[in-house]
Amino acid sequence: MSASEIVQELESLASPAIKKVLLKHGITEPVLGVKVESLQKIRKRIRRDYQLALDLYATGIYDAMYLAGLIADDQRMTKKDLKTWVKQATCHALAGSTVAWVAAESRFGWELALEWIESKHEHVAVAGWTTLGCLVGIREDDQLDLRTLKALLKRGVQEIHAAPNRVRYAMNGFVIAVGSYVLPLVDQALQSANEIGEVSVDVGETACKVPFAPEYIRKVQQRGATGKKRKTAKC
Repeated sequence: MSASEIVQELESLASPAIKKVLLKHGITEPVLGVKVESLQKIRKRIRRDYQLALDLYATGIYDAMYLAGLIADDQRMTKKDLKTWVKQATCHALAGSTVAWVAAESRFGWELALEWIESKHEHVAVAGWTTLGCLVGIREDDQLDLRTLKALLKRGVQEIHAAPNRVRYAMNGFVIAVGSYVLPLVDQALQSANEIGEVSVDVGETACKVPFAPEYIRKVQQRGATGKKRKTAKC
């Protein structure tokens, strides 16, 4: 199928009610309002398609861009592709989901994440911190640069409260991810989480809440799930 055919299908699945919810969550036009459940059904049918993913993302339509991330052939994504995607992300939601998921499962996730967190553009920095959080959740501990992760935890303590709005949310998520998935760094992540404390983020006209990192990490411990890696960053 072509991107235009997929977009026509998405238009037939669009819901004004879903669109209204998405707009409240900071999604910017153009957006159709397709349920993630419907996008997942299309993903199962298509599976992976490198070129179709690029074409869908290039439409600039939120729903199509989200679907692009689900069907992307992550290992075929080039560094140029990923830089284009983060640059063209129209909202923090795409930067912190689609872009981060695909980057984390690509060959360039670690390198680009460290580059992106230095950006002064909020969406790019969000993608960077979220990519790091995704990476620690899918890579085995012996494949991670623990020394750099330790330094990033310390940086989180020092910088999170002065960071841009959505970057604060992404940095908090990074601390939670390290404390949940990286066994050698659980204690340091928990210490950093306690030092950081409550994180304030403007989530607009939504009921969304910022997870309290120490509590979240402890709940993972109580479930006996600490260190259990995920099969994929995507959801």
